[in-house]
Amino acid sequence: MLIKSYVFSHHLLSYSIALAMCSISFYAFAETDHEVTLQEQADVQTLSTLTLTAQGNWLEKANSKKVQQHAGARTIIDRKRMDETATTSIRDVLRQSPGVQVQENNGTGGSDVSLNIGVRGLASRLSPRSAVLMDGVPLSFAPYGQPQLSLAPVSMGNIESVDVVRGAGSVRFGPQNVGGIINFSTRSIPKNFAATVGLTTEFASGTDQTKLSPHLFVGGTLDNGLGLALLYSGTKGNNFREANNQIDIDDVMLKTSYQLTDQDDIALNLHHYEGRGEMPEGLTTQQFTENPYQASHQKDYFAGRRSNISLKYSHKDDLNNFEILGYYIDSFRTSNLEVDTATGKRLDNAPRDYQVYAFEPRYSRLFDFGDIQNEITIGYRYMHEESSEFAGRTEYANGAQPSEFLARTSSEGGTKAHAIYLDNRFDFGQWVITPGVRFESIDTHNNFSAYKKGQLLNTVQPNIKSEEFLPSLSLMYKANDNWNIFANAGVSFGPQQYNQLATTNATTGQAITTLDGLNPEKSNNYEIGTKYLGHGLNAEFTVFYLDFEKELQLERDGAGNGLWTNLGATSHKGVEAGLSYDFSKLSNALEGLKIYSNYTFTKAVSEAGEFKGKDLPFYSHHVANLGLGYKFDNWNVNADLFAQSKQHSPNSPDGSYQTVESANGKYGDIAGYSTFAIRAGYDFKSQLKGLKLAGGIKNVFDKQYYTRSTDSTGGKYVGQPRTFFLQTSYDF
Repeated sequence: MLIKSYVFSHHLLSYSIALAMCSISFYAFAETDHEVTLQEQADVQTLSTLTLTAQGNWLEKANSKKVQQHAGARTIIDRKRMDETATTSIRDVLRQSPGVQVQENNGTGGSDVSLNIGVRGLASRLSPRSAVLMDGVPLSFAPYGQPQLSLAPVSMGNIESVDVVRGAGSVRFGPQNVGGIINFSTRSIPKNFAATVGLTTEFASGTDQTKLSPHLFVGGTLDNGLGLALLYSGTKGNNFREANNQIDIDDVMLKTSYQLTDQDDIALNLHHYEGRGEMPEGLTTQQFTENPYQASHQKDYFAGRRSNISLKYSHKDDLNNFEILGYYIDSFRTSNLEVDTATGKRLDNAPRDYQVYAFEPRYSRLFDFGDIQNEITIGYRYMHEESSEFAGRTEYANGAQPSEFLARTSSEGGTKAHAIYLDNRFDFGQWVITPGVRFESIDTHNNFSAYKKGQLLNTVQPNIKSEEFLPSLSLMYKANDNWNIFANAGVSFGPQQYNQLATTNATTGQAITTLDGLNPEKSNNYEIGTKYLGHGLNAEFTVFYLDFEKELQLERDGAGNGLWTNLGATSHKGVEAGLSYDFSKLSNALEGLKIYSNYTFTKAVSEAGEFKGKDLPFYSHHVANLGLGYKFDNWNVNADLFAQSKQHSPNSPDGSYQTVESANGKYGDIAGYSTFAIRAGYDFKSQLKGLKLAGGIKNVFDKQYYTRSTDSTGGKYVGQPRTFFLQTSYDF
């Protein structure tokens, strides 16, 4: 846990490459034996002592058994859990995973189309430090140059499971994987025809705000092997804050697959997401005291759309697993932000376009060498990104309409990235050892221009090339069929983003590069833990440590303008625990009763600079969930408790570590809180087959809680009040 960075970087890299090369040598030796033909060798291996099958892409069709065999912290939340608990949003789902902290909507991440999640004390605003995927395809605008999720094109109704890989995943997936990998799996194509239509209705207490979330699924597989599925999920209506209305989200996907042979198939997915939502501004301390649900800005909104297509060919047999994935993503986002000035009002807008295409082949091979069973995997990804960003501004008098937006900045950026990875799983006796290494070669540029009242001042053309080896090593000891112990170490990497390559001079307004002051981010990550699965118990416990060499941070001046700075070294350490238990294993009298919970302790601090030893902003030391469910006859009843300890918003523009609440509401400590939710559902199995009805209350005791934001619309933001919801669905 206390291995020095330079020791880890060089020695583990050497060991990882050496072990991986040895496995290649073993594999090559077996393949070139002149005494045996390739077909004869395959037959021999099939009849040999091999007891494993090639895992290949271990994100695909993830389940509790796969999670159990993963040598790192990992949690999966499936559709069954989502349908039984008081879960109506993606944020609710992610709160059920240890290590994950979900911020309420706030600031420029305050619309219903954004997602704010942080893992292990990492920044949560717009989820910048986790590789967030849907069916293996990145969700961000541009994974290298613009990884934030101000537009999170994922909807609750289309999701089958959420796989949160917090450790031992940096070799296979990247970049921005310090906070692990989060993969949303959409509903799979069924073998037989199936269809579902449903609606969730939410009503916030004390308001007249209602929000509707319809969803539809229809699909099946024809006799000729062609599978089709249509998925739709949307959100319409208003949220609980004033000026947080006109939510309009549509998320539609067409999934197709064709079984070429028993071992080969091809899948084509088309996905389109379009969303818009108003963003209420942060309140001052006085405004919050007067009415925490008020808003004076009427023009703040965020909108965006994303269209993507993915094509995958895969071959799977007992020994081989080969896959080629290609995808193209076209995204657009824009926003309006209203700012009060001494002379009237100002309106800022920021339309941006992004295009990404990528090609990812991956091959896994299972083979014997003596008593050691091996699976070697080699993969490659080429990704090309293009970005076009604009920032405009107009000033207008109170009561008037804004005039034409005048350019402040514009940029044309791009990235060409190559990533290749290699790992080998050695399985012998009760031990599993997996060394691996990932190599990233990234070339990023951004032609950045600054304007004054729409007139060009100057243009800079920064370019940065990064090449990084990212080694990892994981070990797992299988104590028995149900219990294992694991440990792993790896290096995670976050390249510089487009907006970190250039900015404007605060005095002259001219464009300047920031290559001399900033750097790519790297982190050494360590875990040790244990898992148990069986006899009604599913449990995990992990101790983690993240050692950031140089972390970047977006700081704000008194006007809310952002500037990326080098925060320096930081450390993140803590423990995570999760369990679920089915009491029917104790006694038949307890049939239907189960408990589920998770707890995370995190200590994330600066290790350099003026705030050395102090907590990083916007995370809680303690986060916990506790739920109890009971199923009897056609009824399903659940009660859920969520709690988090206080947070800090300390980075005051005057350079002090602010703990007392500021007058503008942006800075100071954030009080901890707890909320309680209940849900009861009924399945009309015999009376009306296929109909399900459920109702519940979130924040039953109407606990008032809040968060803060320090950006240009920052201030104090109230949390969700008592909210009633009704869920109906019908399965055809």
